[in-house]
Amino acid sequence: MRVKRIVANIGTKEIAAAKTFYQDVLGLDVLMDHGWIATYGSQDMMTIQLSFASEGGGGTPVPDLSIEVDDIETVLKDMKGAGFRIEYGPVDEPWGVRRFFVRDPYGKLVNILAHLSHD
Repeated sequence: MRVKRIVANIGTKEIAAAKTFYQDVLGLDVLMDHGWIATYGSQDMMTIQLSFASEGGGGTPVPDLSIEVDDIETVLKDMKGAGFRIEYGPVDEPWGVRRFFVRDPYGKLVNILAHLSHD
């Protein structure tokens, strides 16, 4: 037996509110939309991880989701441009990531991060 997929489920009556944050800014595709549930994602292979934490690192609150991106500066600019308030960062953390925290339309604290290059 192997785990094939892990899906984060966010309960809401305002499903359409996800579009700006998850599709327009983060570039995820709509994989499924039945009206009562919409799933955003990518067909690209990704690493599956579950984290259990007592804090978010550096004394920050534990984020509800962490999303790794390949161009954090563009995502930061696009989040601000779409009207989402940055709650933490951007900051280069001592454990090798650049990140910022933002709340999605449902109030979920999202950690947007990119690994720092070691050039």
